[in-house]
Amino acid sequence: MSGWLDGKAALVTGGGSGIGRAVVDAFASEGARVCVLEHDRGKCAALSELGDHIVAVEGDATSADDNQRAVNTAMEAFGRLDTLATFVGVFDNYTPLVDIPEDRFDDAFDEMYSTNLKSVLLAARAAVPQLSRTRGSIVVTGSSSSFYPGRGGVLYVSSKFALRGVVVQLAHELAPTIRVNGVAPGGTLGTDFRGLASLHMADERLADRPDREAALRARTPLSVALSSAEHTGAYIYLASDRAPGLTGEIIRSDGGLGVR
Repeated sequence: MSGWLDGKAALVTGGGSGIGRAVVDAFASEGARVCVLEHDRGKCAALSELGDHIVAVEGDATSADDNQRAVNTAMEAFGRLDTLATFVGVFDNYTPLVDIPEDRFDDAFDEMYSTNLKSVLLAARAAVPQLSRTRGSIVVTGSSSSFYPGRGGVLYVSSKFALRGVVVQLAHELAPTIRVNGVAPGGTLGTDFRGLASLHMADERLADRPDREAALRARTPLSVALSSAEHTGAYIYLASDRAPGLTGEIIRSDGGLGVR
């Protein structure tokens, strides 16, 4: 790939680390200018050091005001918006329904769905007016858990299944002016993906689980344990003008789980 996104401007929510950060770097390497909405101040500072083609906005992706502020910042900096890519998420560390404490269930449910689902809808709603002007695209990050049970607990898996509905319904609602697609990464090495604060898991990172690389290789037909950067080609393709006929689709970047 070379210059697939020349002249384009993207908004990336949750782009401070993991797959989101890899996509920020990949979009920039393909010629795009990128605005990033990120809640962590240190990650925003690191992004701001990358150059004038990257603009970081410190904010909460579950806030309508912060999403609108990010869109406004992108427009002020770049004068256009061609792509929205979403990466905000939280995990439940495989917690079964019956193991969620009764007194924490409401908070855990609200945190999961606000983070994994509401953030996507708020970002899309804020970006749609500008994306309509450029006949742009939205790329939603799902998960292998959007298709298969067992890749998380009931809250996480159900939230990721719901994102499949978001992709299909938004593709229907926003056609013909905006394409809406998704990428469903499988387990990924070296991310900062964390557990629910409401279940006291905020300090637990999925990437820190023992023997994670070996476990990922063992469960994928291609025997791969993918890095964040190895998912980025799907995002570049979907955001580019080389996918003009794709909408309502999800690319599964998961090492072939569906053929096992």
